[in-house]
Amino acid sequence: MNNVKTTKTSDRSALGVLTAGTKQPMTERKNVHVAMFSGGASSAYIAYHIVQKYGKDNCILFFTDTLWEDVDNYRFMEEVAEYIGMEITTRIDGRTPEEVFHDVRFLGNSRMAKCSEELKVRQTLIFLEELRDEHNLEPILYFGIGPHEQHRAINLQNFYEHNPIEPIETRFPMIETYKEDLDAKIIIRDEWKIDLPRMYGLGFSHANCAGRCVRGGFGHYALLYKVWPDQYAEQEAMEERFRETFQKDVSILKRNGKAFTLREYRELMERDGVEKYLNEKDDSIPCVCSYS
Repeated sequence: MNNVKTTKTSDRSALGVLTAGTKQPMTERKNVHVAMFSGGASSAYIAYHIVQKYGKDNCILFFTDTLWEDVDNYRFMEEVAEYIGMEITTRIDGRTPEEVFHDVRFLGNSRMAKCSEELKVRQTLIFLEELRDEHNLEPILYFGIGPHEQHRAINLQNFYEHNPIEPIETRFPMIETYKEDLDAKIIIRDEWKIDLPRMYGLGFSHANCAGRCVRGGFGHYALLYKVWPDQYAEQEAMEERFRETFQKDVSILKRNGKAFTLREYRELMERDGVEKYLNEKDDSIPCVCSYS
């Protein structure tokens, strides 16, 4: 979008302060179509879809960076943006998920992830209100969520109806436009000639935080231990630092309703073999970071 440049911000001021002042009525604002560009194949295809439908001058590719992203995600997003012919509008809080956990004194887990709330959702809400206040634009959000994830679409729709200062419209073209699941991965790989993010090939269901997503469950962390043991070790060390700093018996994973540390899980996998745990059912909820 010509009048909204690619920017980064570390502003953590209260949202109400940032949006203070006289607001234009919604009906007087020009619509702008915002693709929630997460680094996944579906969100990439939706970005292409809205640019084709509404034109480059009326669209934004929006990305919030946690600073834990896999390096190949950046490569993929840049190649997709170049193919579409758009710049990526990026917002950065400036903290990593670990720094957020220490700031709020709460270790993220499958049920509550303050990292998403602070690094993704908060930065998104600030940006959307800036579009309204500073550019007199009314954002419409587009997510790459498919028919098999209807519950996530409903949750996102409810969130953006009630949490911004004024409701924000959300759209899900993979559900609303296409009658069957569209294989965005094949289109991107075979037609666009862009290599998919490497995490897909490694077996991850999403590419959030280079495999260190705190909302991943047992199967997710078993896969991380198998393919990227160094990444697993970093996450294990992060968990131990939090436990030591705050003297709390907490963990990312839970077993029988109690803390089950990544160190304990690693020792279990070393004893029994990691293959035994790759298909372990994940008692988790998809992270709000995942738009695809």
